[in-house]
This record gives sequence, C-alpha cells and structure tokens, in this order.
Amino acid sequence: MKNASNTARDSFGSSFGVLVALAGSAVGLGNLWRFPYLVGQNGGAAFIIIYLAFVLLIGIPILLAEFIIGRRSQASARAAFQALAPGGHWGIAGVLAVLCCTLILSFYSVVGGWGVEYLVKAFRFDFSSMDNESLKNLFSAFSTSTWRPLLYHTVFLGMTAGIVIGGVKNGIEKFSKVMMPLLFLIMIGIAIRSLTLPGAEAGVDYLFKPDWSKVTSGTFLAALGQAFFSLSLGSGMVITYGSYVKKDANIVSLGTQTAVADTVFALIAGCAIMPAVFAFGISPGEGPGLVFITLPHIFSQLPLGGVIAILFFFALLLAALTSAISVLEVIVAFCMEEFKIKRGLAVSLVFLVIWALGCLCSLSQGVLADWKVLGKNIFDLFDYLSANVLMLIGGLVVVVFVGWKLGRKQMRDELTNGGTLRLPNWFIDTLLFLLRFLAPAAILIIAIFQVSE
Repeated sequence: MKNASNTARDSFGSSFGVLVALAGSAVGLGNLWRFPYLVGQNGGAAFIIIYLAFVLLIGIPILLAEFIIGRRSQASARAAFQALAPGGHWGIAGVLAVLCCTLILSFYSVVGGWGVEYLVKAFRFDFSSMDNESLKNLFSAFSTSTWRPLLYHTVFLGMTAGIVIGGVKNGIEKFSKVMMPLLFLIMIGIAIRSLTLPGAEAGVDYLFKPDWSKVTSGTFLAALGQAFFSLSLGSGMVITYGSYVKKDANIVSLGTQTAVADTVFALIAGCAIMPAVFAFGISPGEGPGLVFITLPHIFSQLPLGGVIAILFFFALLLAALTSAISVLEVIVAFCMEEFKIKRGLAVSLVFLVIWALGCLCSLSQGVLADWKVLGKNIFDLFDYLSANVLMLIGGLVVVVFVGWKLGRKQMRDELTNGGTLRLPNWFIDTLLFLLRFLAPAAILIIAIFQVSE
C-alpha cells in the first residue's frame, strides 16, 4: 500500500520512540486525578480487575485496529480511509477525527495553561503561605479572569506547536524519548514520598483493597468508558502515529505495551496522590480541584513541600504536553496531506485556529460564562462533543471498517508484517470476533450511557 499523499513522509526512528510517543498520547491530565478517583469509588482492586479486562477485550483490539489503518495506509486520518477503501465515504470518519482533535486541543490547551501558571507559582513558592480556602479562591479568581489564562493558554499552545514543528522523528520522538521516562521517574519519586506519610495506608486501601460490595452496573460502565477514553481511541491519534510506524515494527507488541504503560502510569499517579490525600484527611473526590487546590495545600505542609510542588506541576505539564502534541499532529498531518503544504505552514495555521477557539474556551469560564449552546458554555460544549459524540463515532467506524471492510486477510497481513511475524490463527480469529461484535456493542453501551446522563 503506497502512501496516499505525494508529500515526503516523516517516520519514527525506533520502536521505543513509537512506544513513548503513544504512551505520551494516552497519558494525560485525567490519569493524575480521574483514574485514582474511579478506582476508590468503585471497589478499589475490584475496579482495577474489571478495568484491565476491558483494556484487554476492548481497548487493545481497537488500538490495534487503528494501528492497522494507519500503518497500512501510511496516511493521515482522512486519507487513510480513502487509501484503503477508494471511492467510498469512509473518509468522512477521518474528517470527524480532525474535528474532534480540534475541539479537544481548544479546551485542553486552556487547562494546560493552568498547569503552566501553577508551575510558575510553585517556583515562586506561592503555596507555602496559603490555606485551603485561600487556594480555592486563588484558583477561582485565576481561571475566571481574562488575561492571565489567555497568556498561559498561548504559552502552552506555543510549546506544543514548537515540538510538533520539529517533525515526527526530530520533534515528537525526541521530546517523548526524554520526557516520558522523566515523567515516570518524577511520579515514582512523589509516590514514594506520599507512601511514607503517616496515615498513608488508608490511601493505599482506597486504591487497592477489593471491595466487591461497591461494584454495580455503574462500575462496569465507568471501567469501560475509562478503558476507551484513556487510550485516546476514536480520535485519529493512533491512526496518525501508526502511519509513521515502520513496516518491520511489531504493532501487536507496541499496542499491548502502550496499554500497559498507560495503566501503570495511572496506578503510579494514584500512589502519588491518594495516600497523601488520606494522610491529611481530605476528600479524594474533588476532580480537577484536587490538582489545583488540594494538592498545593498538602505540599505546603510537607518538609521540602515547595520542591515537591515544583516536581509535581512539572510532571503535570509534561503529561499535558505529551498528550497535546499527539492531538495537534492529527490536525497538522491532515492539513499537510490535504492541502499539500509544508509542516511549518500547517503548524502555524492550525496554531492560529486552535488559539482563537481556545481563547473562547478560556473566556467561557469568566466573561463569556453566560454565552451557552445546548445549555453548556463553550469549554464544556467542546469537551462534551469530543468525548461523548465524535470519539465514539470514530471508534465505531474503526472497528466496523477493520472488522468488516478490511477483513481477516488484510488484518492478518498487517499484524504479521506480510507474514514475517508468526501469529496463531486463534489470535487473529479472536481479534476479529472482538472487533466485529464485542467492541461495537461496548461503544454503543457507552454512547447510550452518555446520552442518558
């Protein structure tokens, strides 16, 4: 299958580069607070077991399906479907993926900007003299103000664009190779400190002690949704990164390792945050406020807490950046191939569009809070449409396309690298069954649950 574009195509230089880039795409801000919270609220280790089952049965198969589309076509999200199914309307799915990433990055860069602001405050040791109420007022005043959030939204988006403009091998891969291991090391260090606090055992129990009495139908839905969204499925990110993977790489191994890395990071983040939260007798269910209000309060009470705050918010920034670059790359790759323009121009144009939409998202927290569509401000609307509509449509199209349109022969050819890798027939048949039947059913269940909320 030849590249669907006439543009010379960049690629990852190594399998490790692919792994850290994909892991970076999956590891994001949600891993730092949402996953630990879901674990504790849904039976601890019981939730983890259910979650791992869904990652194995749903997450990894869809991840591999997107890998197949990307690498087999060697093209961006829309061109990939057109290359593999010429003359059809499958390319619309690629356009929806680009739209999805545009909406995601518009509000995500605002939150990333909050992280930049708090890293600056950490370096100034601003948190050392503030109590919990002061920190709550600080976050509210900052996030609803006009100019400072816009400034840091611009800074964060500029950092993201600066990495992507370097290309796949010299930009995304180089950044990920250094920063992803560093991110893991920082979070491991914070986890060790958190686990040594008096009273930390309650946080460990919250995360890892099985409590099957808390398991309900909602637990299964939460685990299923987390498995889907945590791996960035249905957004075109894996398809785009997959298109840069060399033909001799083992995508079954890469897909599995990516899912494992994402889960391990989420558990490390849980060990870094929840033991400290419980050690200080604070409720763990505060969502984003846990990161920007509760944790700075905890850091201020720890020996060397100012240093720990710097490390944490630096890790937060890295997690946000590694996800943001994958989102931006989907849009940039689309523009380069569809409009036959160079990377620098594509990044610049996309930057301007995302910056403008991000400004609206940021202002919707304050001066534009009353400007609503479907009862939601712009920030929440973009979040809802991307996660609850576009990603689910994208995921459904992917599994139907690979499971039914490409079929067993082409799927096997791509997974085995043209027959050079050995995969048992039962593995291919099981994967095909999961893509044709179980994965579509799971996506529809998530969709029904989201609509009914």
